[in-house]
Amino acid sequence: MASDRDFYEILGVSRNATQEQIQRAYRKLARAHHPDVNKDPGAEDRFKDVSEAYNVLHDPETRRRYDAFGPDFRRVPDDVDPETWNRAAAGGGPWAGGAGTGGRARRGPAADTGFATGSGEDIDLDDLLGGLFGGRAGRGWGPIPGADQEAVIDLTVEEAYRGTRRSVTLEGGGQTRTLQVTIPAGVTNGQRIRLAGQGGRGTEGAPAGDLYLIVRIAPHPRYRVESRDLHVELPLAPWEAALGTTVAVETPDGEAKVKVPAGTSSGRRLRLRGRGLPNPKGTAGDLYAEARILVPRKLSAEERRLFEELAATSTFDPRRPK
Repeated sequence: MASDRDFYEILGVSRNATQEQIQRAYRKLARAHHPDVNKDPGAEDRFKDVSEAYNVLHDPETRRRYDAFGPDFRRVPDDVDPETWNRAAAGGGPWAGGAGTGGRARRGPAADTGFATGSGEDIDLDDLLGGLFGGRAGRGWGPIPGADQEAVIDLTVEEAYRGTRRSVTLEGGGQTRTLQVTIPAGVTNGQRIRLAGQGGRGTEGAPAGDLYLIVRIAPHPRYRVESRDLHVELPLAPWEAALGTTVAVETPDGEAKVKVPAGTSSGRRLRLRGRGLPNPKGTAGDLYAEARILVPRKLSAEERRLFEELAATSTFDPRRPK
C-alpha cells in the first residue's frame, strides 16, 4: 500500500522538490502506468500509488502535515503540535494507537483506492485526472495527452547549411499523414526539431503530443561534418606546397580562397573561420582544408628532368628525424 511507503520516494523527487517538479514527476509516472496505456498486471496498483502520493504532496497544507507527521498525518487532529504528537507516539500516549484502534489507524474504502484526504473525503478519480490532463474525464480513467513521437529526417550538408522545406510522411495507428516541415539553417547532426502538437493524438479531447524530428546529415562526397565544423581535402601539387600559393576551395556557400603557406606538408589543416555550418544563436562553425600533396602519375620528359635535377640538388630528407 502506498501509505506505507514514502510519497516522495514513490514520485522519485526529493523532499525539497518544488510543486512544479512534483507535478512533472506525476504526469510522467501517471502516463507510464495508466491502465489504459500500460497493460502490465501491476500497472493499476502503481498508478494508484502514484496518484495517492501526488494527491498528498501537490496540496501545500496536506504536504505540510505529511512532512510533520509522516504516515500518521491523516489521523492526527488538526490542532495537534508535531512535537506533542511525536512525544505522545514515542511514549504510547492517547494518540499513539490510532484513535483507539489498537495500532495503526485503519484505512477505509476510500484509502484503499489511494485517494483518501486528511478530512476523510474522497477525491473523484475523474476530477483528479480531468484537472491534470485538461478537462473533466469522459470515462473511467479520463483523457490522456497524446504521446510524443520521433522521426529521423535525412539532410544533405547543403540543406543543413541553408535550411530547406521537406515533406515528412508519418505512419501509425493505421493512418498515414504527410507534413510540410521547414528546416532552419544551421541544424546539426543529431539535433532535435520540435513540432508542437504533431505527435500522437490525445484521448477524449486531451492535447496531442509533440513530434521531434531527429536530424541525420548524410555522408557527403566532399565534406566531413564534425558538429558545426566542415572538413575538406585540399589537393596540392608538390611545388604549390613547397613554394606556397592561393587556391580556391568549394564551400556550401560557394567558392572561397585559401592561402597555402610555403612549406606546407600533407595533413596540415588550414582554417577558414566561420565558413562551416551557421549558428542562428551564436558563432558559426569553421571550415578546415586539409592539405594533400599529389604527384603526377606520368611525367613528361621535361618534368622528369626537373625532378631529377631537384633530387640531385636538394638536401631534404623526409625520413630524417626533425
